[in-house]
Amino acid sequence: MKLSFRWYGEDDPVSLEYIRQIPGMRSVVTAVYGVSPGQVWPEEALARLKHQCDANGLVFDVVESIPVSEDIKLGTEKRDEHLAVYCENIRRCARHGVKCITYNFMPVFDWTRTQLDKQAPDGSTSLVMYWDQLRSLDPLTDDIQLPGWDASYTQQEVRQLLCAYGRLGEEGLWRNLEVFLKAVIPVAEECGVLMALHPDDPPYSIFGLPRIITCEENLDRVLGIMDSPSNSLCFCTGSLGCARSNDIPAMVRKYSGMGRIGFMHMRNVKILSDGSFEECAHLSGCGSLDLYEIVKALVDTGFDGYVRPDHGRMIWGETGHPGYGLYDRALGAAYINGLFEACEKNLK
Repeated sequence: MKLSFRWYGEDDPVSLEYIRQIPGMRSVVTAVYGVSPGQVWPEEALARLKHQCDANGLVFDVVESIPVSEDIKLGTEKRDEHLAVYCENIRRCARHGVKCITYNFMPVFDWTRTQLDKQAPDGSTSLVMYWDQLRSLDPLTDDIQLPGWDASYTQQEVRQLLCAYGRLGEEGLWRNLEVFLKAVIPVAEECGVLMALHPDDPPYSIFGLPRIITCEENLDRVLGIMDSPSNSLCFCTGSLGCARSNDIPAMVRKYSGMGRIGFMHMRNVKILSDGSFEECAHLSGCGSLDLYEIVKALVDTGFDGYVRPDHGRMIWGETGHPGYGLYDRALGAAYINGLFEACEKNLK
C-alpha cells in the first residue's frame, strides 16, 4: 500500500516538514484551494504543490478533491461547460504527476456533523453527529449553518438548492452521475488517472436531500456505469461505517478483490444506540469498526493503492482544522502501518 496524508497547503498548521517525519509516509493528498467549482486550476498552482512535496521527499500524486459543481449534479444549462472544465482539470493534474483524483457526488454539503469539538472523557475532542440535534433543525425555515456546510451559500441559496434537489430526486441524481462518469472516465483513462468516488457522509438522506453513494447495492451500480479501472472507489470506512447495515470488511474484500478501490480512507467511528455517531481513535477497540479485519481484507486481495489515516481527534492541546490535526492522525498512520505489516507477514 502507499501511505498518504492530507495536507491543506501553506495555510495548514501541519507542515510538510512534520508529515515527512511520520514513518512510512509516501504521498501527499492535497488540492488547489480557492478555485470555485467549474473553474480551471492554474498550472502554476499545481507545479508549486509538486515542487513543495518534492522538496520534502514526498510524492504529490493524489488530489482530494476536484469538486463537482452543483450545476453538474443538478444537470443545469451550465453542465456541459463545467464538464469540459472538469476534464481539463484532470489533464492538468495528470501532467503534474497525479495518479488518483478523489471526488464526491453529495448534494450541497460534502459532509454533515452537528459538532466539531465534542469532548470525550479522556479530554480529547472529535467530530460527532447526534440525531437529536439534527432533527430539531429545518433549513427551509431556520437560519442554520452546520459544520461541513459550504459557508459561501446564503440561507436563501441553500433553500433553493434543497428544493431543486427535492424535485430532482435520487433517480435524477443517478442520471446526472452517469452523464458525469461517461464524460470524465474516458479522459481519466487517457491520462492514466484513477477517479475515486467518495461515499456520502453520512450515507443516508439528511433534510430530504437525495443520497446515492451509500451502500453495497449502490456501489455496484456506480461501478457498472463504466466498467473501467479508472472508475474506482475512494472507500471511506468511517463514512460507510456509520451505517450499521454496511458490512465494511466484507465490502472492502469484495471491491478490493475486483481491483476497484483506488484510495482507502481509514478511520473508526462509534455508532450509538439511536444511529448517531462519534468519531474516535483508529484503534479497533475504540469504535464500532474492526480495522484489523479491514486491513486483512486488503492484504488478502493484494491491494496496492493509496491509504490515508482519515479524521483524527484533537489531542495533547493541539488546535487546527477539526479532524485534521497532526498528532492523532500520525498515531493512526503508525497503527495502520503495524496492521499492514502484521497481516502481510501472516500471509507469508
